[in-house]
Amino acid sequence: MTTDATGAALVLRPATPGRLIFASPHSGVIYPADMAPDPALGQTSLRSAEDALVDQLIAAGPSQGATTLLARYGRAYVDLNRDPADLDPGLIEGLDHTASPRSAAGYGVIPRLAGDGRPLYARRLSLEEARERLARVHRPWNAALDDAVAEALDLHGQALLVDWHSMPERATRAPGGPRGPDVVLGDRHGSSCSPELTRALRTAFEALGWRVALNHPYAGGWTTQNRGRPDKGVHAIQIELNRALYFDESARTPSRGWSRTLKGVSRVIAMLGALRLGT
Repeated sequence: MTTDATGAALVLRPATPGRLIFASPHSGVIYPADMAPDPALGQTSLRSAEDALVDQLIAAGPSQGATTLLARYGRAYVDLNRDPADLDPGLIEGLDHTASPRSAAGYGVIPRLAGDGRPLYARRLSLEEARERLARVHRPWNAALDDAVAEALDLHGQALLVDWHSMPERATRAPGGPRGPDVVLGDRHGSSCSPELTRALRTAFEALGWRVALNHPYAGGWTTQNRGRPDKGVHAIQIELNRALYFDESARTPSRGWSRTLKGVSRVIAMLGALRLGT
């Protein structure tokens, strides 16, 4: 395995790259000084949207032939799983377009709100600041991801892109109700990958005793939507893991379920390494 650290991504390349590409766009932990968030904002809030420890959960990827991209910058700085055009006029000065529903909610490509809903800034950002962040972080990350997909297509005629994420327990639990699913698979309602890939993943996770939902509440973000072209040989799917499986949100440390979750995810990754989709 070789490692290539760019400004935006840590790319782990197996000795013999296969058809698998793993991406963890929200596990980065770098928050540069130029972000200048609200001084009253605590670290817990700043980092509340991170996909905590997902980079470690998918560490088995390269051993199964997966070229693996790990984000270096925190999601609150730039969201790598958003359309770069999705800039929030409520946060960024000099924009004259109407906010998208996602930006209006505070979660555009440069978020206005933390994962827990607290404002990230006590100021507005200039358009120049926003464009510089996109050029320094968003653009090279996505270029590296496109290169990995192109390489898989060139070598194998097929690319299987798995976009790994985590979700807070509250995202899937109805008020006063039981815990929601342990895993949500997002295949853009069947449009971003072969049904065979979705079925294989569902079967593998359910074999671990985990509850699996499909496309609700997460159908797959910009990465999946933008790249999933099964008719062109590119199969893209998003996986959301419930952090209640493995993470203590208040202490921001692995919970007692960490070892079991790591072993379970590694078993699913081994399945993906051996999976052969029909053409």
